[in-house]
Amino acid sequence: MAEAQREKVIRKIEQHLRKTSRQLIKIDTEEQALQYLSDSFRAKLYCDFVGVVFVEDDLFVPKTWSGNVNEVRDTFPLRVDHCSKQLLEHSLTDKEVGLAVDECQLFSLLKKAGVKTWFTVPIKDELHTFGFCMIGFLSYVPLLEMGKHFDEFGQDVAVAISMTRNREMQLKKIEGIEWITKNLSIDAPFEESIEEITTRAGKGTNAEFACIYLYNDYDNCFIYQPPSYGEMKAPKQVRIEHNYILKEHFPFLEKTGGNQMTIPISMDLKTIGVLHVERKRSGVFMDEDLQILRLLSNHIATILENARLYNNEKENRNRLHFLLEYQQALVKETVKHEGFDGIISMLGELFNESVVLFDRFMRPLTYTMDREEEVLIPQLRAEAEKARRKVNPHIVLTEYSQTFSIWPINSGGDLLGYLAVRMSGNELNDYDQIMIEMARNICSIQFIKQKLVLDATEQAKENFISKLLVENVENHESILQYANLFMWDLYNPHRVALLSITLRENELEGCNLLEQQAKKAVVWDYIKVFAVEKTKEILAAMFKEQYLFIVPAEKGVQEFWPQFYKDIQEAGKRSGIHCDILLGVGGKTDNLHDYYASSEQARQALNIVQSRFKEKGYAFFEELGSYTILHQIDNEKTTDLFLENQLGPLEKYSQGKNMDLIHTLRVYLQNNGNAKSTAEELFIHRSSLLYRLEKIESLLESDLSDAEVRFNLLMAFKLYDMRGKMS
Repeated sequence: MAEAQREKVIRKIEQHLRKTSRQLIKIDTEEQALQYLSDSFRAKLYCDFVGVVFVEDDLFVPKTWSGNVNEVRDTFPLRVDHCSKQLLEHSLTDKEVGLAVDECQLFSLLKKAGVKTWFTVPIKDELHTFGFCMIGFLSYVPLLEMGKHFDEFGQDVAVAISMTRNREMQLKKIEGIEWITKNLSIDAPFEESIEEITTRAGKGTNAEFACIYLYNDYDNCFIYQPPSYGEMKAPKQVRIEHNYILKEHFPFLEKTGGNQMTIPISMDLKTIGVLHVERKRSGVFMDEDLQILRLLSNHIATILENARLYNNEKENRNRLHFLLEYQQALVKETVKHEGFDGIISMLGELFNESVVLFDRFMRPLTYTMDREEEVLIPQLRAEAEKARRKVNPHIVLTEYSQTFSIWPINSGGDLLGYLAVRMSGNELNDYDQIMIEMARNICSIQFIKQKLVLDATEQAKENFISKLLVENVENHESILQYANLFMWDLYNPHRVALLSITLRENELEGCNLLEQQAKKAVVWDYIKVFAVEKTKEILAAMFKEQYLFIVPAEKGVQEFWPQFYKDIQEAGKRSGIHCDILLGVGGKTDNLHDYYASSEQARQALNIVQSRFKEKGYAFFEELGSYTILHQIDNEKTTDLFLENQLGPLEKYSQGKNMDLIHTLRVYLQNNGNAKSTAEELFIHRSSLLYRLEKIESLLESDLSDAEVRFNLLMAFKLYDMRGKMS
């Protein structure tokens, strides 16, 4: 009968253990599961207390307690190393410990509190050892031999606790996602988002402190981003230097079991920061804390990136709006004023840097910079002259450690000028590029305005010259009006000069007629800027596709004209186009009718310079001697016939041959018929010269030793020079 009763009690306890195990699996939270465990044991076994004790930081800590034996409960926590190791290995009873009571602080405590009967059950599974469950009676109770059943029950409880912890973690994840979605918005200020994140991290892991460090590429360090959760005791900067192993800067990187923990915040495989927590209020940071922080860091990375993109877009929109307003102000400036001072001043404010505007000849028009920086302008101009044809616009002034960007200002393919802007770095972002383009466009508008005025002025000059340089001047009143427009005293003596620009072979190669004219126009522009503008009294214009100057006669022949011609040549070289520039100067004028005659004299002088005086480059009509008499010959037919009789046979014979008999004859006559001197000047042997002279006499049927023959030939050569060619 006693045996049957015993079996009945065993089955009853087994059923209770199985029922408790099944019920624990259904419970969602660890706290509820442990409380249910202690309450069910106490109610079913009529014990005096039930406690569930876990291991935390090398201490036994009661998680739940049911009963009134406060002497035992209040003594916790106990050090693990002061208690029996068997508590975590298998079930124990007061009978099994026997004489080992004094070796374990817990056993001694139970004995001292008057607990007559007790047993413990380890709560563990294959992976985790959580602690033990302890059941006690103040009176003697005969314990049955159920150690095996209790051990299996402990394993079931451990599995149930693991499951509840996993469920809690999933719930925390869901709650975390919901919290992030609800509380973190890209519209919220950045500091507010940081505060929400660190608060959630601190409270979720029961830490006293939480903060975020974001990586700064420029300074190569992690920088603390306020605000933090809790008191800030960590360093505000974590310098990387040359050590990029993150774990060496944050020792508890994704590591549990310590009093701090760090989780990287990554975006596109790049670490953009870390989430850092410290000083857990109880215990150490565990796997569940790691999971919470990982969840937060993943969403932080996405939100921070979205916030960054959103803020960048918002900032770019505001910048573009600001640029639009600035552009409108600059356009108004172009309407109000003709110059560039106001425009460049506003651009200096926009860039917050020094700005220099050059014309297309690299002359500084205006600038905005500190007074001590004005010394940079000559060097900047010199460096820009060298590099303006290069693709890279950056100019580094090595002497002054300054970097400028030189940008051409164009309109319809025409170069108008250059804009120089000092840059803080060698790279321009998209916003900088937009500002540069806007500045170039505004300057282009102003240049075009000035060009329109200049073109109108040039057209007026052409009209004026076309009325003045005619053989019979008719509309005196109109001419005087034009003269007043240019503030030019028409009745003072002047000289008319004509200029020729001849492109060299390397410039002509591959160029059509229009391209050749364009090159000549560039040279002419340089001449007007760098030679003519030095003397305001000179009127420069184009007339019938010829380049013309009207210069006050008071400009001395020996003092002014050599320097003026030198300035013209230097301006031509400065243009970068290889060419020969020659100048013919007419006689002085006394009245309106003399300007036509002076222009014709200049034309004849230019023809003679092209034929005889290329080395000198310029000549005055009145210095040409007999050429001035020949200039008065009006009968072209008679002149043509004379040239044909005197030099025609030689020209026809020389065509297609290497022997230029006309040139040989000219040199021979210039050397007064001296065969030796002529041969030396022509670089030929004397016998060869004698052969050529015989050929010339044969073709002309004349004796070169005859003075009359020589005079006629010299006259023919002068007419030839006057005409520039034979008809």
